Amino acid sequence: MNLAAAVVRPSTRPRLALAAVAALALACSSAQAAEDCELNGQAVNPANAASTAGKTGLMRCKDRDSGLLVREQQVQGGVFAGPVRVYENDKLVKEHTLNASGNMEGRAREFSPTGQVLRDATYEDGREVGMARSFHPNGALRRATFFANASGERASVEFTERGQLSALRCGDRPMLAPLADDAQLCGFGNGPSKVELYDGKGILRARLSYVAGKRVRSEDFYDNGKPAALDEIVGNQRTERRFSSEGVKRREVISVVGERGTVRQRELEFSERGTLLRDQRWNAAGEPVSDESFYQNGQPRSKSVRGVNGNGRLIEVVEFYDNGQRAAIGRYLAIDRFSQLPVGTHQRFTITGMLIAESVHDDRGRVTRERSWDPDGKPERDDEVFADGSRKTFARP
Repeated sequence: MNLAAAVVRPSTRPRLALAAVAALALACSSAQAAEDCELNGQAVNPANAASTAGKTGLMRCKDRDSGLLVREQQVQGGVFAGPVRVYENDKLVKEHTLNASGNMEGRAREFSPTGQVLRDATYEDGREVGMARSFHPNGALRRATFFANASGERASVEFTERGQLSALRCGDRPMLAPLADDAQLCGFGNGPSKVELYDGKGILRARLSYVAGKRVRSEDFYDNGKPAALDEIVGNQRTERRFSSEGVKRREVISVVGERGTVRQRELEFSERGTLLRDQRWNAAGEPVSDESFYQNGQPRSKSVRGVNGNGRLIEVVEFYDNGQRAAIGRYLAIDRFSQLPVGTHQRFTITGMLIAESVHDDRGRVTRERSWDPDGKPERDDEVFADGSRKTFARP
């Protein structure tokens, strides 16, 4: 199983027709300033197909106020197809080519005001294919992404301006050479890889390990260098840990990784001091088995066990005082994931272990008898309870 974080793939929405693209571009630019366009020395309106019908040539659009060139676009027989160039302050910032369907085709580039290439990609009928590259303003490689025709983005790597690795997504085979050695980074050689990721300030943010393109270990760090999270797979067992900024473990989840996904087996929660607060367990099918909670002094707080007497729906719940003495005990029948029905005899005790209250429930969860005792163990009440809430005394104190 690949533990890499989920990546949003390029949109599969229908590709816009060229006329809509041209109209959208015009609308966006006109929101800032009006444009005057001409084709073969004649004024045209790209939003009005009649003005360019049957014409061929290079349409040039200028800002009406400054007179600076803002766009050049090829027209073929009245259809916007061919090179497109976009300018800001008379500087080329984007260039690409449109096919007859109005979709990007071939190489597309973006530039900084100084002429530095910021992005370089290739399109086939509106979809990115092959290797796409983006750059920092200083010319250093920012990101390299490999696109497949059908499945979109398959692998990517990112670097800081200092040239340090900042992000990595591995494919099912090496795809990023020569821009990045993902054969080594993604563990396609001998044994697991060792990868370190940094932020723009040069601070270590994560350590990763891959085997054949699948991430098997990741460790994230806080600004102070303390571990923030650890996610690791050994064999078919996955362990996830979360830590406080002081390095104290606060949560741990243990799961089994199978062909159909991951099944949680155990989840632990810890206090700010690192003492265990809760311990939940599940069986191999992902069904709950037990749930224990603890006071911060280490004593048990409650314990819930499912499957009493071999009945998978029967749950026994025990509550405790912070001195370890049992406070209450009762059983419940699980109706669904969220609902439980009290059944059988439920009892409550004093902090010294003396029984002080008892209620009996029928198979519908209704109380049928209630008894109570004082702290010295003397009976206080013994009532039969009816469905309408009325009572009848079994015996008087």
